[in-house]
Amino acid sequence: MYDVVVIGGGPSGATASEDLARSGQKVAMIDRAGRIKPCGGAIPPRLIADFDIPDDQLRARVTTARMISPTGRKVDIPIENGFVGMVDRKDFDEFLRVRATAAGADRRSGTFLRIERDTGCTQVIYRDKASGEERALQTRLIIGADGARSKVARSEVPGGDRIPYVIAYHEIIEAPEAIGNYDPKRCDVIYDGRISPDFYGWVFPHGQTASVGMGSMVRGVDLKQATADLRAANGLSACKTIRREGAPIPLKPMDCWDNGRDVVLAGDAAGVVAPSSGEGIYYAMVGGRVAATAASACLASGRVRDLKLARQLFMHDHKMVFRVLASMQNAYYKSDDRRERFVSLCHDVDVQRLTFEAYMNKKLVRARPMAHLRIGLKNLAHLTRLVPAAYT
Repeated sequence: MYDVVVIGGGPSGATASEDLARSGQKVAMIDRAGRIKPCGGAIPPRLIADFDIPDDQLRARVTTARMISPTGRKVDIPIENGFVGMVDRKDFDEFLRVRATAAGADRRSGTFLRIERDTGCTQVIYRDKASGEERALQTRLIIGADGARSKVARSEVPGGDRIPYVIAYHEIIEAPEAIGNYDPKRCDVIYDGRISPDFYGWVFPHGQTASVGMGSMVRGVDLKQATADLRAANGLSACKTIRREGAPIPLKPMDCWDNGRDVVLAGDAAGVVAPSSGEGIYYAMVGGRVAATAASACLASGRVRDLKLARQLFMHDHKMVFRVLASMQNAYYKSDDRRERFVSLCHDVDVQRLTFEAYMNKKLVRARPMAHLRIGLKNLAHLTRLVPAAYT
């Protein structure tokens, strides 16, 4: 009998498993070994500090972000007093799983199938990767951290089958030294309807490799062709492709994260990827931590309502950031004209400073009210077309 079975071994599931094991709970983590999520791999200093990530996991430290508009306008934003850490999910996720196992979590490699309660106790049924046989784990609680198309969410939690998501695709390539438009010390974000009609494309350096990809909610978009075009535009067509990956990325936290009985969701399964930016690693790990906190509280008190703590704790700290980012996406990702205006707005020094202070610290910066006022007025001017898109 386990106290908690965690379904999923990505950043969210591995974090939850480690936290639970360190707190003395008997925990099993079911990981679908071999799956690598498509991801730009950007992590902020806040994540590195909060989750004790060693330097050897960072493949690069990026100090400049470049925003590129539909007309090719380029805005370089220096990351003052900080950096964006870049990780490779193939290595980073496994590091987190190994650390959870070292903390005491029982790692199982396999694919989650279903939850059964017919015998009077809760059982998680999964297919063991090595033998191909179905296995059962008895448990008191379950954390569903099995991704954007979560089987746990769909079967156990109201609204789990209706999470909006972007389909993301990227290619990990052997990265050259600085060549063409590629700079190994800069993250490029491309806002161009020819690459993505409703999201963006990216070129993110990972040291000896790079992630080149894009995402879209629009059905029928040729993700592979858009990525090929992106590589060509940056002089990266001839670089060797190491692997190709695609997966959904959710864009809205679910209204409910638990089933009021024995299941709580975490990470992508709960929809906690930041709108507009698509940033997910930090929020996934926070989601895993609050799910572990809620599970521990429930086990200690015997009150199933304590499972609701996961969403309450997360939204207390991040609701406003998600609301602002969702407003930005709704306002600026609708057309190339809007995207052009968004990149133009990024010329503003106040926008640059507040954006990266918020990114690195993971909270809205309130210290400069006049800067917020100026940004609000400029934002309004662009959205109402009072200024041309070329205005800076």
